[in-house]
Amino acid sequence: MVKKLFNTRNIIIFVAIIGAAFMRLLPHWPNFTPVAAMALFGGAWINRKALAFLVPLSAMLISDLFIGFHSTMIAVYAGIIVTVMIGFALRNRVKAGNVVMASVVSTLVFYLITNFGAWMSGMMPYPKDFSGLMQAYIAGIPFFNNGLMGDMFYSTVFFGGFYLISKRYPSVVKA
Repeated sequence: MVKKLFNTRNIIIFVAIIGAAFMRLLPHWPNFTPVAAMALFGGAWINRKALAFLVPLSAMLISDLFIGFHSTMIAVYAGIIVTVMIGFALRNRVKAGNVVMASVVSTLVFYLITNFGAWMSGMMPYPKDFSGLMQAYIAGIPFFNNGLMGDMFYSTVFFGGFYLISKRYPSVVKA
């Protein structure tokens, strides 16, 4: 059981996800982080579904201990959970086009969930009606743009890096 969990493949995946969480602690453009890409990658490549959720969420929680907790954490973690589920849709279909599509969809869903959470939390001075929600979404467009660029970049790093490793060491993917 433990041997199956700690094989070379899983160690590579876990290290990539933990590394992504650490990168949240480094200075970066707003929303240009590996958060969604690590969740998508985990959903696509971690065989055990419970671990696919647990590893990215734990990495987020650990990095949030250093960054600080905030009123939209529930929305952010919900966005991570949905992104892992989008990663499940990639299983057995990890190809460049599918990864790009999943990255775009997960960025959009994350944006919708987290901006809704920010609007609901009252941390921004938007009215609690439809126009206020639309104001929150419009104000979040620059963050969406950065998030999309970050998700595309980091998805390329994670999925592309894993692809290159698997070409050199084919047993990694099949483990």
